[in-house]
Amino acid sequence: MHTRHIKKIGQISIAKLSVALCLMLLAGCSSLPAMVPDMAMQPSHPVQLDGAHGPLTAQQSKAVLARIKKNGAETNIFDKHLALEVEIVGSPLVIGNKVELLVDGPTTYRSMFAAIENARDHINMETFIIENDEIGQKFAGLLTRKQGSGVQVNLIYDSVGSISTPKEFFTSLRESGVNVLEFNPINPLIVRKGWQVNQRDHRKLLIVDGQVAFVGGINISSVYSSGSFGKSNPAKDTTPWRDTHLRMAGPVVSEFQKLFMATWQEQKGAPLAPKKYFPQPKSQGNEVVRAIGSSPDEPYSQIYATLLSAINSAETQVFLTNAYFVPDPQLLAALKEAVQRGVDVRLLLPEKTDSDLVFYASRSYYDELLSAGVKIYTRQNALLHAKTALIDGVWSTIGSTNLDWRSFLNNQEINAVMLGQEFGAQMQTLFEKDLESSKLVTLEIWRKRSIGARIKERAARLWAHWL
Repeated sequence: MHTRHIKKIGQISIAKLSVALCLMLLAGCSSLPAMVPDMAMQPSHPVQLDGAHGPLTAQQSKAVLARIKKNGAETNIFDKHLALEVEIVGSPLVIGNKVELLVDGPTTYRSMFAAIENARDHINMETFIIENDEIGQKFAGLLTRKQGSGVQVNLIYDSVGSISTPKEFFTSLRESGVNVLEFNPINPLIVRKGWQVNQRDHRKLLIVDGQVAFVGGINISSVYSSGSFGKSNPAKDTTPWRDTHLRMAGPVVSEFQKLFMATWQEQKGAPLAPKKYFPQPKSQGNEVVRAIGSSPDEPYSQIYATLLSAINSAETQVFLTNAYFVPDPQLLAALKEAVQRGVDVRLLLPEKTDSDLVFYASRSYYDELLSAGVKIYTRQNALLHAKTALIDGVWSTIGSTNLDWRSFLNNQEINAVMLGQEFGAQMQTLFEKDLESSKLVTLEIWRKRSIGARIKERAARLWAHWL
Protein backbone atom coordinates (compact mmCIF):
# COMPACT_ATOMS: atom_id res chain seq x y z
CA MET A 1 0.00 0.00 0.00
CA HIS A 2 1.49 3.32 -1.05
CA THR A 3 0.56 6.89 -1.76
CA ARG A 4 -1.36 6.88 -5.05
CA HIS A 5 -4.63 5.78 -3.50
CA ILE A 6 -4.82 9.01 -1.44
CA LYS A 7 -4.21 11.40 -4.32
CA LYS A 8 -7.80 12.66 -4.46
CA ILE A 9 -7.57 14.37 -1.09
CA GLY A 10 -10.35 16.78 -1.87
CA GLN A 11 -12.85 13.93 -2.04
CA ILE A 12 -11.94 12.42 1.33
CA SER A 13 -13.09 13.50 4.78
CA ILE A 14 -10.43 14.78 7.18
CA ALA A 15 -11.18 11.97 9.66
CA LYS A 16 -10.73 9.22 7.11
CA LEU A 17 -7.55 10.74 5.74
CA SER A 18 -6.06 10.98 9.23
CA VAL A 19 -6.74 7.32 9.88
CA ALA A 20 -5.22 6.32 6.53
CA LEU A 21 -2.03 8.29 7.18
CA CYS A 22 -1.68 6.79 10.67
CA LEU A 23 -1.46 3.30 9.18
CA MET A 24 2.16 3.95 8.20
CA LEU A 25 3.07 4.59 11.82
CA LEU A 26 1.28 1.55 13.21
CA ALA A 27 3.18 -0.83 10.95
CA GLY A 28 6.25 -0.42 13.12
CA CYS A 29 4.76 -2.54 15.91
CA SER A 30 5.69 -5.74 14.09
CA SER A 31 8.91 -7.40 13.07
CA LEU A 32 9.74 -10.10 10.59
CA PRO A 33 10.33 -13.55 12.07
CA ALA A 34 13.58 -15.35 11.40
CA MET A 35 13.20 -17.52 8.30
CA VAL A 36 16.34 -19.57 7.99
CA PRO A 37 15.30 -23.08 6.94
CA ASP A 38 18.05 -25.68 6.83
CA MET A 39 18.51 -25.82 3.08
CA ALA A 40 21.09 -28.60 3.43
CA MET A 41 18.32 -30.85 4.72
CA GLN A 42 17.13 -33.40 2.21
CA PRO A 43 13.35 -33.84 1.92
CA SER A 44 12.10 -36.49 4.30
CA HIS A 45 9.33 -37.47 1.90
CA PRO A 46 8.68 -37.18 -1.85
CA VAL A 47 7.09 -34.06 -3.31
CA GLN A 48 3.33 -34.59 -3.60
CA LEU A 49 1.41 -33.36 -6.64
CA ASP A 50 -2.36 -33.05 -7.08
CA GLY A 51 -4.39 -33.41 -10.26
CA ALA A 52 -7.98 -32.94 -11.35
CA HIS A 53 -8.98 -36.11 -9.49
CA GLY A 54 -6.97 -35.60 -6.32
CA PRO A 55 -3.46 -36.51 -5.15
CA LEU A 56 -1.19 -38.35 -7.58
CA THR A 57 0.66 -41.45 -6.56
CA ALA A 58 4.33 -41.13 -5.60
CA GLN A 59 5.29 -42.70 -8.93
CA GLN A 60 3.08 -40.32 -10.92
CA SER A 61 4.44 -37.30 -9.03
CA LYS A 62 7.99 -38.44 -9.65
CA ALA A 63 7.29 -38.79 -13.37
CA VAL A 64 5.86 -35.26 -13.59
CA LEU A 65 8.85 -33.75 -11.78
CA ALA A 66 11.22 -35.71 -14.02
CA ARG A 67 9.48 -34.22 -17.07
CA ILE A 68 9.86 -30.70 -15.62
CA LYS A 69 13.56 -31.27 -14.92
CA LYS A 70 14.30 -32.68 -18.36
CA ASN A 71 16.45 -30.37 -20.47
CA GLY A 72 16.32 -27.76 -17.73
CA ALA A 73 19.21 -25.99 -16.07
CA GLU A 74 21.04 -27.69 -13.24
CA THR A 75 19.22 -26.55 -10.13
CA ASN A 76 18.58 -27.53 -6.53
CA ILE A 77 15.07 -26.09 -6.65
CA PHE A 78 13.45 -29.49 -6.99
CA ASP A 79 15.61 -31.37 -4.50
CA LYS A 80 16.03 -28.73 -1.83
CA HIS A 81 13.06 -26.42 -2.08
CA LEU A 82 9.81 -28.07 -3.16
CA ALA A 83 9.26 -30.43 -0.26
CA LEU A 84 10.08 -27.66 2.18
CA GLU A 85 7.75 -25.29 0.34
CA VAL A 86 4.74 -27.54 0.84
CA GLU A 87 5.53 -27.65 4.56
CA ILE A 88 5.69 -23.84 4.63
CA VAL A 89 2.62 -23.18 2.49
CA GLY A 90 0.34 -26.16 2.97
CA SER A 91 -1.33 -25.83 -0.46
CA PRO A 92 -0.57 -28.49 -3.06
CA LEU A 93 1.32 -28.33 -6.33
CA VAL A 94 -1.43 -28.86 -8.88
CA ILE A 95 -0.94 -30.25 -12.39
CA GLY A 96 -3.20 -29.94 -15.44
CA ASN A 97 -3.46 -26.16 -15.66
CA LYS A 98 -3.43 -23.75 -18.58
CA VAL A 99 -1.57 -20.54 -17.75
CA GLU A 100 -1.51 -17.36 -19.83
CA LEU A 101 0.94 -14.54 -19.17
CA LEU A 102 -0.78 -11.14 -19.36
CA VAL A 103 1.41 -8.06 -19.85
CA ASP A 104 0.08 -4.61 -18.86
CA GLY A 105 -3.43 -3.32 -18.31
CA PRO A 106 -5.04 -3.38 -21.76
CA THR A 107 -4.30 -7.07 -22.36
CA THR A 108 -5.31 -8.00 -18.82
CA TYR A 109 -8.57 -6.06 -18.88
CA ARG A 110 -9.57 -7.53 -22.26
CA SER A 111 -9.07 -11.03 -20.88
CA MET A 112 -10.95 -10.21 -17.68
CA PHE A 113 -13.86 -8.63 -19.54
CA ALA A 114 -14.15 -11.68 -21.80
CA ALA A 115 -14.20 -14.02 -18.80
CA ILE A 116 -16.83 -11.92 -17.02
CA GLU A 117 -18.97 -11.78 -20.17
CA ASN A 118 -18.87 -15.58 -20.36
CA ALA A 119 -19.76 -16.12 -16.69
CA ARG A 120 -22.74 -18.40 -16.14
CA ASP A 121 -22.79 -19.09 -12.39
CA HIS A 122 -20.75 -16.67 -10.26
CA ILE A 123 -17.99 -14.05 -10.20
CA ASN A 124 -15.75 -13.60 -7.15
CA MET A 125 -13.55 -10.52 -7.17
CA GLU A 126 -11.04 -9.25 -4.60
CA THR A 127 -9.06 -6.06 -5.16
CA PHE A 128 -7.04 -3.47 -3.29
CA ILE A 129 -8.05 -0.53 -5.49
CA ILE A 130 -11.20 -0.09 -7.54
CA GLU A 131 -11.57 3.47 -8.76
CA ASN A 132 -14.55 5.43 -9.96
CA ASP A 133 -13.00 6.15 -13.35
CA GLU A 134 -13.50 4.85 -16.87
CA ILE A 135 -12.11 1.37 -16.11
CA GLY A 136 -13.84 1.13 -12.74
CA GLN A 137 -17.15 2.16 -14.29
CA LYS A 138 -16.75 -0.44 -17.04
CA PHE A 139 -16.17 -3.17 -14.47
CA ALA A 140 -19.12 -1.93 -12.42
CA GLY A 141 -21.37 -1.92 -15.46
CA LEU A 142 -20.36 -5.46 -16.46
CA LEU A 143 -20.75 -6.81 -12.93
CA THR A 144 -24.15 -5.15 -12.56
CA ARG A 145 -25.34 -6.57 -15.86
CA LYS A 146 -24.13 -10.08 -15.04
CA GLN A 147 -25.81 -9.88 -11.62
CA GLY A 148 -29.03 -8.94 -13.36
CA SER A 149 -28.72 -11.98 -15.63
CA GLY A 150 -28.63 -14.36 -12.65
CA VAL A 151 -24.86 -14.63 -12.14
CA GLN A 152 -24.00 -14.02 -8.49
CA VAL A 153 -21.27 -11.40 -8.06
CA ASN A 154 -19.30 -11.23 -4.79
CA LEU A 155 -16.83 -8.34 -4.40
CA ILE A 156 -14.21 -7.65 -1.72
CA TYR A 157 -12.46 -4.28 -1.81
CA ASP A 158 -9.95 -2.76 0.60
CA SER A 159 -11.18 0.20 2.63
CA VAL A 160 -7.89 2.13 2.45
CA GLY A 161 -6.88 1.09 -1.07
CA SER A 162 -10.22 2.36 -2.38
CA ILE A 163 -10.48 5.32 -0.01
CA SER A 164 -10.91 7.80 -2.87
CA THR A 165 -13.78 5.86 -4.44
CA PRO A 166 -17.13 7.42 -3.43
CA LYS A 167 -19.46 5.24 -1.38
CA GLU A 168 -22.14 5.79 -4.01
CA PHE A 169 -20.07 3.60 -6.35
CA PHE A 170 -20.47 0.62 -4.04
CA THR A 171 -24.05 1.51 -3.07
CA SER A 172 -25.05 1.24 -6.73
CA LEU A 173 -23.46 -2.23 -6.94
CA ARG A 174 -25.25 -3.36 -3.78
CA GLU A 175 -28.60 -2.10 -5.02
CA SER A 176 -28.15 -4.23 -8.16
CA GLY A 177 -27.73 -7.34 -5.99
CA VAL A 178 -23.94 -7.56 -5.94
CA ASN A 179 -22.68 -8.87 -2.59
CA VAL A 180 -20.12 -6.21 -1.59
CA LEU A 181 -17.71 -6.58 1.34
CA GLU A 182 -15.42 -3.79 2.58
CA PHE A 183 -12.16 -5.20 4.00
CA ASN A 184 -11.31 -3.77 7.45
CA PRO A 185 -13.43 -0.61 7.18
CA ILE A 186 -11.61 2.47 8.46
CA ASN A 187 -14.92 3.98 9.60
CA PRO A 188 -14.83 3.35 13.38
CA LEU A 189 -18.62 3.13 13.48
CA ILE A 190 -18.70 -0.09 11.42
CA VAL A 191 -15.58 -1.90 12.59
CA ARG A 192 -15.82 -5.65 13.11
CA LYS A 193 -14.67 -7.79 16.00
CA GLY A 194 -10.97 -8.55 15.66
CA TRP A 195 -10.47 -5.48 13.47
CA GLN A 196 -6.86 -4.43 12.84
CA VAL A 197 -6.51 -0.97 11.35
CA ASN A 198 -3.12 -1.68 9.78
CA GLN A 199 -4.06 -4.95 8.08
CA ARG A 200 -4.96 -4.36 4.44
CA ASP A 201 -6.13 -6.58 1.60
CA HIS A 202 -3.57 -6.00 -1.16
CA ARG A 203 -4.70 -8.99 -3.24
CA LYS A 204 -5.83 -8.79 -6.86
CA LEU A 205 -7.96 -11.86 -7.56
CA LEU A 206 -10.78 -12.59 -10.00
CA ILE A 207 -12.48 -15.99 -10.22
CA VAL A 208 -15.17 -16.82 -12.76
CA ASP A 209 -17.43 -19.86 -12.36
CA GLY A 210 -14.75 -21.59 -10.27
CA GLN A 211 -12.99 -22.43 -13.55
CA VAL A 212 -10.86 -19.39 -14.42
CA ALA A 213 -8.70 -17.31 -12.06
CA PHE A 214 -6.73 -14.10 -12.55
CA VAL A 215 -3.87 -13.11 -10.22
CA GLY A 216 -1.19 -10.43 -10.47
CA GLY A 217 -0.33 -6.82 -9.73
CA ILE A 218 -3.07 -4.95 -11.62
CA ASN A 219 -5.72 -3.00 -9.73
CA ILE A 220 -8.97 -1.69 -11.22
CA SER A 221 -7.92 1.75 -12.40
CA SER A 222 -7.51 3.76 -15.59
CA VAL A 223 -3.82 4.32 -14.86
CA TYR A 224 -3.34 0.92 -16.52
CA SER A 225 -5.16 1.93 -19.70
CA SER A 226 -2.05 2.14 -21.88
CA GLY A 227 0.62 -0.46 -22.54
CA SER A 228 4.24 0.21 -21.64
CA PHE A 229 6.05 -1.26 -24.64
CA GLY A 230 4.43 0.69 -27.45
CA LYS A 231 5.13 4.22 -28.67
CA SER A 232 4.04 6.92 -26.25
CA ASN A 233 1.10 9.11 -27.14
CA PRO A 234 2.25 12.75 -27.20
CA ALA A 235 -1.36 13.87 -26.67
CA LYS A 236 -1.37 12.23 -23.26
CA ASP A 237 0.78 13.71 -20.54
CA THR A 238 0.79 10.47 -18.56
CA THR A 239 3.36 7.79 -17.81
CA PRO A 240 2.25 4.28 -18.81
CA TRP A 241 2.17 1.67 -16.06
CA ARG A 242 4.14 -1.56 -16.54
CA ASP A 243 2.53 -4.53 -14.79
CA THR A 244 2.12 -8.30 -15.08
CA HIS A 245 -0.92 -10.49 -14.50
CA LEU A 246 -1.89 -14.12 -15.04
CA ARG A 247 -4.91 -16.04 -16.32
CA MET A 248 -5.27 -19.64 -15.13
CA ALA A 249 -7.70 -22.41 -15.97
CA GLY A 250 -7.65 -25.87 -14.43
CA PRO A 251 -7.72 -27.62 -11.05
CA VAL A 252 -5.61 -24.99 -9.26
CA VAL A 253 -8.51 -22.51 -9.52
CA SER A 254 -10.14 -24.33 -6.59
CA GLU A 255 -7.15 -23.40 -4.41
CA PHE A 256 -7.61 -19.72 -5.24
CA GLN A 257 -11.32 -20.07 -4.58
CA LYS A 258 -10.54 -21.39 -1.10
CA LEU A 259 -8.46 -18.30 -0.39
CA PHE A 260 -11.30 -15.99 -1.48
CA MET A 261 -13.79 -17.89 0.66
CA ALA A 262 -11.49 -17.74 3.69
CA THR A 263 -11.20 -13.95 3.43
CA TRP A 264 -14.95 -13.58 3.04
CA GLN A 265 -15.55 -15.67 6.15
CA GLU A 266 -12.85 -13.95 8.24
CA GLN A 267 -14.29 -10.55 7.35
CA LYS A 268 -17.77 -11.65 8.45
CA GLY A 269 -19.28 -11.21 5.00
CA ALA A 270 -22.98 -11.84 4.44
CA PRO A 271 -23.78 -15.48 3.58
CA LEU A 272 -22.88 -16.25 -0.01
CA ALA A 273 -25.69 -17.30 -2.31
CA PRO A 274 -25.54 -21.05 -3.02
CA LYS A 275 -23.66 -21.45 -6.29
CA LYS A 276 -21.27 -23.95 -7.88
CA TYR A 277 -18.15 -22.44 -6.33
CA PHE A 278 -16.24 -25.71 -6.60
CA PRO A 279 -17.20 -27.42 -9.88
CA GLN A 280 -15.65 -30.75 -10.78
CA PRO A 281 -12.02 -29.93 -11.74
CA LYS A 282 -10.91 -30.67 -15.28
CA SER A 283 -7.42 -30.79 -16.70
CA GLN A 284 -6.88 -27.80 -19.00
CA GLY A 285 -3.15 -27.89 -19.77
CA ASN A 286 0.30 -29.00 -18.69
CA GLU A 287 1.34 -26.36 -16.16
CA VAL A 288 2.14 -27.16 -12.53
CA VAL A 289 0.88 -24.35 -10.28
CA ARG A 290 0.70 -23.62 -6.57
CA ALA A 291 -1.62 -21.00 -5.05
CA ILE A 292 -0.05 -19.09 -2.16
CA GLY A 293 -1.98 -16.68 0.00
CA SER A 294 -0.45 -14.74 2.88
CA SER A 295 -2.26 -13.13 5.78
CA PRO A 296 -0.94 -11.08 8.72
CA ASP A 297 -3.00 -13.34 11.00
CA GLU A 298 -0.56 -16.18 10.27
CA PRO A 299 2.75 -16.66 12.18
CA TYR A 300 4.72 -15.58 9.10
CA SER A 301 4.23 -14.60 5.48
CA GLN A 302 4.04 -17.77 3.41
CA ILE A 303 5.12 -15.94 0.27
CA TYR A 304 8.08 -14.37 2.06
CA ALA A 305 9.19 -17.74 3.43
CA THR A 306 8.83 -19.63 0.16
CA LEU A 307 10.63 -16.91 -1.84
CA LEU A 308 13.53 -16.96 0.60
CA SER A 309 13.63 -20.75 0.32
CA ALA A 310 13.68 -20.57 -3.48
CA ILE A 311 16.46 -17.96 -3.54
CA ASN A 312 18.51 -20.04 -1.09
CA SER A 313 18.09 -23.03 -3.42
CA ALA A 314 19.02 -21.17 -6.60
CA GLU A 315 21.98 -22.48 -8.62
CA THR A 316 21.98 -20.41 -11.81
CA GLN A 317 19.80 -17.28 -11.76
CA VAL A 318 17.54 -15.10 -9.62
CA PHE A 319 15.62 -12.50 -11.64
CA LEU A 320 13.34 -10.29 -9.52
CA THR A 321 11.03 -7.60 -10.87
CA ASN A 322 9.38 -5.50 -8.19
CA ALA A 323 7.74 -2.12 -7.80
CA TYR A 324 8.48 -1.52 -4.12
CA PHE A 325 11.80 -2.99 -3.00
CA VAL A 326 12.55 -2.32 0.67
CA PRO A 327 14.21 -5.58 1.77
CA ASP A 328 14.72 -6.88 5.30
CA PRO A 329 18.14 -8.20 6.40
CA GLN A 330 17.29 -11.82 5.54
CA LEU A 331 16.32 -11.05 1.95
CA LEU A 332 19.43 -8.90 1.54
CA ALA A 333 21.59 -11.73 2.88
CA ALA A 334 19.90 -14.32 0.62
CA LEU A 335 20.59 -12.22 -2.48
CA LYS A 336 24.24 -11.56 -1.57
CA GLU A 337 24.87 -15.20 -0.65
CA ALA A 338 23.37 -16.31 -3.96
CA VAL A 339 25.93 -14.14 -5.80
CA GLN A 340 28.70 -15.76 -3.74
CA ARG A 341 27.49 -19.17 -4.98
CA GLY A 342 27.89 -17.98 -8.57
CA VAL A 343 24.20 -17.23 -9.16
CA ASP A 344 23.34 -14.45 -11.63
CA VAL A 345 21.21 -12.14 -9.46
CA ARG A 346 19.38 -9.31 -11.23
CA LEU A 347 16.88 -6.81 -9.87
CA LEU A 348 14.54 -4.87 -12.16
CA LEU A 349 13.31 -1.85 -10.22
CA PRO A 350 11.49 1.41 -11.04
CA GLU A 351 13.06 4.58 -12.40
CA LYS A 352 9.76 6.40 -11.84
CA THR A 353 7.43 5.88 -8.91
CA ASP A 354 4.12 6.81 -7.31
CA SER A 355 5.75 6.88 -3.86
CA ASP A 356 8.87 9.01 -3.35
CA LEU A 357 9.41 7.71 0.18
CA VAL A 358 9.54 4.08 -0.95
CA PHE A 359 11.57 5.05 -4.01
CA TYR A 360 14.39 6.62 -1.99
CA ALA A 361 14.25 3.97 0.73
CA SER A 362 14.76 1.36 -1.98
CA ARG A 363 17.73 3.23 -3.44
CA SER A 364 19.39 3.37 -0.05
CA TYR A 365 20.20 -0.34 -0.52
CA TYR A 366 21.79 0.01 -3.96
CA ASP A 367 25.38 0.53 -2.82
CA GLU A 368 25.33 -2.54 -0.59
CA LEU A 369 23.80 -4.72 -3.30
CA LEU A 370 25.99 -3.45 -6.14
CA SER A 371 29.09 -3.92 -4.01
CA ALA A 372 28.04 -7.54 -3.46
CA GLY A 373 27.73 -8.19 -7.21
CA VAL A 374 23.95 -7.92 -7.58
CA LYS A 375 22.98 -6.38 -10.94
CA ILE A 376 20.37 -3.62 -10.75
CA TYR A 377 18.37 -2.31 -13.71
CA THR A 378 15.85 0.53 -13.62
CA ARG A 379 12.87 0.46 -15.98
CA GLN A 380 12.68 3.56 -18.20
CA ASN A 381 9.68 5.23 -19.87
CA ALA A 382 7.11 3.54 -17.63
CA LEU A 383 6.04 3.27 -14.02
CA LEU A 384 7.01 -0.26 -13.01
CA HIS A 385 4.34 -1.90 -10.82
CA ALA A 386 4.95 -5.61 -11.52
CA LYS A 387 5.81 -8.17 -8.83
CA THR A 388 7.41 -11.26 -10.40
CA ALA A 389 10.32 -13.63 -9.91
CA LEU A 390 12.11 -16.21 -12.05
CA ILE A 391 14.60 -18.58 -10.43
CA ASP A 392 16.80 -21.05 -12.32
CA GLY A 393 14.52 -20.75 -15.33
CA VAL A 394 11.98 -23.18 -13.86
CA TRP A 395 10.49 -21.56 -10.74
CA SER A 396 8.29 -18.53 -11.45
CA THR A 397 5.92 -16.45 -9.41
CA ILE A 398 3.48 -13.66 -10.25
CA GLY A 399 1.25 -11.93 -7.76
CA SER A 400 0.48 -8.93 -5.58
CA THR A 401 3.43 -9.19 -3.19
CA ASN A 402 5.95 -6.38 -3.02
CA LEU A 403 9.40 -6.96 -1.57
CA ASP A 404 8.85 -4.65 1.38
CA TRP A 405 7.99 -4.88 5.06
CA ARG A 406 4.33 -3.96 4.56
CA SER A 407 3.67 -6.83 2.17
CA PHE A 408 5.42 -9.33 4.43
CA LEU A 409 3.91 -8.14 7.72
CA ASN A 410 0.63 -6.29 7.29
CA ASN A 411 -0.97 -7.15 3.96
CA GLN A 412 -3.05 -9.98 2.68
CA GLU A 413 -1.25 -11.00 -0.52
CA ILE A 414 -1.73 -13.64 -3.18
CA ASN A 415 0.68 -15.25 -5.64
CA ALA A 416 0.81 -18.09 -8.11
CA VAL A 417 3.96 -20.20 -8.37
CA MET A 418 4.58 -22.00 -11.67
CA LEU A 419 7.04 -24.85 -12.16
CA GLY A 420 8.52 -25.72 -15.52
CA GLN A 421 10.90 -24.57 -18.20
CA GLU A 422 8.19 -23.75 -20.75
CA PHE A 423 6.53 -21.06 -18.67
CA GLY A 424 9.94 -20.06 -17.31
CA ALA A 425 11.06 -19.35 -20.88
CA GLN A 426 8.13 -16.94 -21.31
CA MET A 427 9.08 -15.21 -18.09
CA GLN A 428 12.70 -14.93 -19.20
CA THR A 429 11.68 -13.46 -22.56
CA LEU A 430 9.55 -10.87 -20.78
CA PHE A 431 12.34 -10.05 -18.32
CA GLU A 432 14.83 -9.58 -21.15
CA LYS A 433 12.35 -7.41 -23.04
CA ASP A 434 12.05 -5.20 -19.97
CA LEU A 435 15.84 -4.99 -19.76
CA GLU A 436 15.88 -3.57 -23.30
CA SER A 437 13.86 -0.65 -21.90
CA SER A 438 15.99 -0.37 -18.77
CA LYS A 439 19.24 1.19 -17.64
CA LEU A 440 21.98 -0.78 -15.89
CA VAL A 441 23.08 0.86 -12.65
CA THR A 442 26.83 0.52 -12.08
CA LEU A 443 28.56 1.10 -8.76
CA GLU A 444 30.92 3.68 -10.28
CA ILE A 445 28.08 5.79 -11.65
CA TRP A 446 25.89 5.24 -8.59
CA ARG A 447 28.52 6.70 -6.26
CA LYS A 448 28.53 9.90 -8.33
CA ARG A 449 24.90 10.71 -7.49
CA SER A 450 24.10 14.06 -5.90
CA ILE A 451 24.32 14.88 -2.22
CA GLY A 452 20.64 15.76 -2.33
CA ALA A 453 19.76 12.24 -3.48
CA ARG A 454 21.92 10.74 -0.71
CA ILE A 455 20.16 12.83 1.93
CA LYS A 456 16.75 11.73 0.67
CA GLU A 457 17.87 8.08 0.71
CA ARG A 458 19.15 8.30 4.29
CA ALA A 459 15.97 10.00 5.46
CA ALA A 460 13.71 7.49 3.70
CA ARG A 461 15.76 4.55 5.06
CA LEU A 462 14.71 5.56 8.57
CA TRP A 463 11.12 4.73 7.57
CA ALA A 464 11.90 1.34 5.97
CA HIS A 465 9.99 -0.67 8.58
CA TRP A 466 6.92 1.51 8.20
CA LEU A 467 6.61 1.33 4.40
